[in-house]
Formats: sequence, C-alpha cells, structure tokens
Amino acid sequence: MNVSNPLSIPLVFHPIYSQLDLPYRHRFPIEKYQAIYDRLTSLGVPTSQFHQPHALTPLQLARVYSPEYVNALSRGELESKAMRRIGFPWSAQLIERSLTAVAGTVLTSSLALEHGKALNLTGGYHHAFANFGSGFCLFNDLYLAALNMLQTPTINKVLVFDCDVHQGDGTAKLASNNPKVFTVSIHGEKNFPHRKQISNLDFPLAKGTEDSEYLHTVEHALHLAFSTFKPNAVIYDAGVDIHINDDLGHLNISTQGVYARDCMVFDVCKQYGVPIAAVIGGGYQRDIESLVDVHLQLYRAAGVVA
Repeated sequence: MNVSNPLSIPLVFHPIYSQLDLPYRHRFPIEKYQAIYDRLTSLGVPTSQFHQPHALTPLQLARVYSPEYVNALSRGELESKAMRRIGFPWSAQLIERSLTAVAGTVLTSSLALEHGKALNLTGGYHHAFANFGSGFCLFNDLYLAALNMLQTPTINKVLVFDCDVHQGDGTAKLASNNPKVFTVSIHGEKNFPHRKQISNLDFPLAKGTEDSEYLHTVEHALHLAFSTFKPNAVIYDAGVDIHINDDLGHLNISTQGVYARDCMVFDVCKQYGVPIAAVIGGGYQRDIESLVDVHLQLYRAAGVVA
C-alpha cells in the first residue's frame, strides 16, 4: 500500500463536475468542484496526479438500480414532482454531469484499492435511492463504489462512513439487505431528510453541536465500526456542511474541527491498514472561496497539500 509519497495519492476530477447551468441563486454551489481543482493546482499539485473518469451509462446503472427510474430520468421522462424532489431542472447536461460524477467515485474506489487512498473532487450523492432521487442526488455513487470494491477478491466488507450533516438515507436503504456493506451516518438530528432511514450505526447530533462533542462522536463511531464490522475497505463522505458558516448545516464545527475529523478518519484507516476512498460531500456556503477553504481540509488531512 503506497501512501507515503503525496504524489502517489490519486485525485479524481473532470471539468464537467462544475459544468451545469442552474437558475440564478440556485442553492447548489456547482462552481466549487472546479474551484477546488484550481486551488489544488495553485498549491503545486501536478495535473498528472489527477485521473479523469469516463461517464457511466444508464445501462450500467440499471443493473443495480431501478431500470424504470434510471431510464426515465436519463431520457427526461421523469414526472415533474420527482424532478422537484431531486432539486434540479432536467437537462441533458445534468445527466451527463451526474453519470460522470458517479463514475468518478467508482474510479476513486478502484484507485484506493491500488494506492491505499484516493480522493474524488465531487461525490457523496447519498440521498439517491434505487428508484428515486432526492436532495440534489440523482444516482447513489457511494453504494456503487462499495459494490465495485467488493468485486476484488480480498475485499468482503466495505464501511461507508458518512459525515455529511444530512443523513445518508439512500445509502442506508440500499445497503440494508447487503451484509457486506456497513453504513455509519453522523448527522444533524433536526435536518434534511425529515424521514430518516436506519443505518447500521446512526449518530444524530443536536443543533449547535461544537467541536469537542462532535470529534468525540466521530472517534466513538470509528471505534464501533471497526471493532464490530472489521471492514477491509472504507468509503468516506467528508461533507463540510457541518461547518459553523454553512447555510444549511446548523452545527458549529470550526475549520480546525473539520481538519481534525478528516485526520482522524485517515489515521484510523492507516492504523488498520485499510484502503480509503474519500469524496467531498456537501457544503453550502455561497462564498465559494470560503467554501473551498473548508473542503481543502480533506486534502490537507490526506497529505496531498500542506
């Protein structure tokens, strides 16, 4: 497992991650993915360190998720109520972007198995179920990545460790009948989704939770997950919508707290010798540069940048 050299840590990115025309003042910060890439390269990360995914096809997704849903969404035939639940207006651009973003997480999971760790510059579409999308999530990349990891003979238990402020409801439901995928969600108790699913381990947090309690919860969750499930691969959703300045989070976690959390997750995986694939998850500050500052903690914790 080669993770000592920062240049050996694969990063996954495609310009299409940020290529989506949205209505004025739309809540989703689509610009942040390109902005993270630009910040990393400005800090000296070479372009050769980035891997570019190729879009999955609807047929590939339909082998795992509802063919009726996948095909209707891909063709623009999904009813308007279902599109409102997703939160984006339909466009061919939306579908191509989503198929590429999901492919990015799957590629990240393969690279993590090869290199010990890998990071996607998008990902964490955990509100997507088998037969519907929700909360800006069309197709669930985390569960697909877990299934991809399980194709490797040495991998028989994958932990999805979700620290986005919103519960990973779609992932929990998708994995509920798969004993090889263990789901953990640390999230805001009084936040979207209003109807929670049952993860293998859920840690709902009160509004206003601060660093000390939060980091204690993350540490406890990691200990429980590794001691009870004993995973041999991890998919980490490093959502930063827990941040005190996030518009949708309602928790009071500092930038240093985000960094400490990410370091803790990487350190535990290193301690157990377990490969980790990380995605950036949610983050909803309208100030994109400030938002990038918080997302950058993941890359600092991984050792990609100082």
